[in-house]
Amino acid sequence: MLEAVKISKEFPGVKVLNQVYFKFYPGKVNAILGENGAGKSTLLKILTGVYNEYDGEIKLNGETVTFSNIKEAQNAGIAIIHQELNLIPELSVTENLFLGREIITPLGLLDTNKMEAEAKIIFKKIQLNVTPKTLVQKLKVGEQQLIEIAKALLCNADVILMDEPTSALSDSEIENLHRIIRELKIEGKTIVYISHKMDELFRIAENYTVLRDGNTIDAGEMKNTTEQDLIRKMVGREVLIEKKNTATQFHSTILKVKDLNLINPVIKNRKILQDISFELKKGEILGVFGLMGAGRTELLETIFGMHPKTSDYQLEIDGKKAFHQTPKDSIENGLAFVTEDRKTEGLVLGMDISSNISLTTLPTFGILNNTKSKNSAKYYIEKLSIKTPSETQLCQNLSGGNQQKVVLAKWLVTNPKILILDEPTRGIDINAKNEIYNLIKELAANNMSIIVASSEIPEILALSDRILVMADGKLKDSFLAREATEDKLLKSALPE
Repeated sequence: MLEAVKISKEFPGVKVLNQVYFKFYPGKVNAILGENGAGKSTLLKILTGVYNEYDGEIKLNGETVTFSNIKEAQNAGIAIIHQELNLIPELSVTENLFLGREIITPLGLLDTNKMEAEAKIIFKKIQLNVTPKTLVQKLKVGEQQLIEIAKALLCNADVILMDEPTSALSDSEIENLHRIIRELKIEGKTIVYISHKMDELFRIAENYTVLRDGNTIDAGEMKNTTEQDLIRKMVGREVLIEKKNTATQFHSTILKVKDLNLINPVIKNRKILQDISFELKKGEILGVFGLMGAGRTELLETIFGMHPKTSDYQLEIDGKKAFHQTPKDSIENGLAFVTEDRKTEGLVLGMDISSNISLTTLPTFGILNNTKSKNSAKYYIEKLSIKTPSETQLCQNLSGGNQQKVVLAKWLVTNPKILILDEPTRGIDINAKNEIYNLIKELAANNMSIIVASSEIPEILALSDRILVMADGKLKDSFLAREATEDKLLKSALPE
């Protein structure tokens, strides 16, 4: 059993955890719930030795333990599956799996054959169809998340901490992970599980602990509570996200995409995207739904000029022909793109909020013009309700929801005509999600045109005026918001 007794942690000027307590039991899935900023990530960092200065006690199987670093926590039997990928793209999947724990021959050389053999065994267990020599950069985000899971399983840990492990997984990959978890429970492993997906928690977890503002609010068994009860405990009030049932008529077209094709850069005779055509109206929120691998991200990237050498299409913006050779072309034509992976593609984590927000407008602000960038940052901190002591806070110290708001601010400062959002609320809590939904709707009401790609059907239904459904790189269907249902979208998204 893993137990915390009055755990407190402070950063300069901020008390992140305040006498937090919990008990996590072996053979069970123990869920931690809370908004972004509630203290969940800080707690995991204490449990895994990242932070070793704190008040209180951590007990493992009845004995008080302290860890100076991650290695000591692993040696004690505690492993973590990170929400944000901690992989080296240029290395193979095997090299990533054994990084820091390489198998050595008697001569002191890397035992590549043995490591690759063990990698094959673990890949078979998690049903990941890749070769040991495959470079991580060749994998999709969902496959990379499975590599993170494989790293934790390779430790043979007794306690496995899972931080949003399904945020980038398809439905089939989620079911596969749940199968693995059921096997680990039978083996008597203690699973600590963080997720903002309530339906998932009720399927997989036995126990819960709720954190709010660094305090333990409640703990108990999942069977004795409800989704709304847990949300109330997390945020201190009711939060409802409802389906959009708009009947708004949009007349003026701002974007036309015709006959868009994207060639696979590795397999030349295979298309990633095939014959896609659609229009976007002024002030419209256009949803793009599809299962993992449907081509949502590739479609957005192509429109934004990220694949000029392998794509072919006709593009009109405000009635004028355009072709985006680079993202710079897209920005000049009034497009902005919030990418799926905020930490590697959206932010420079070691820079502060002000510097990150000004990245898209350096030619306007000037590299050394701190006054303009700080004033702009202060404006968006207030407008987007970014929780931070000041604009000089490093982005790496913000919660996931606040990091996402900084990414949005970075693009809103360009005053775009068209805002493209790829999984805009991935890995953030329901309250921050609701705030971002309201912001998106406000922007559209002010005549900004928005494309939202998401694998979450409730998100698509909550935001979209019209919905495009993709499967196998093709446009399968189109629905008005009032016509769309979860059942219809799922059926349409299934590959033929």
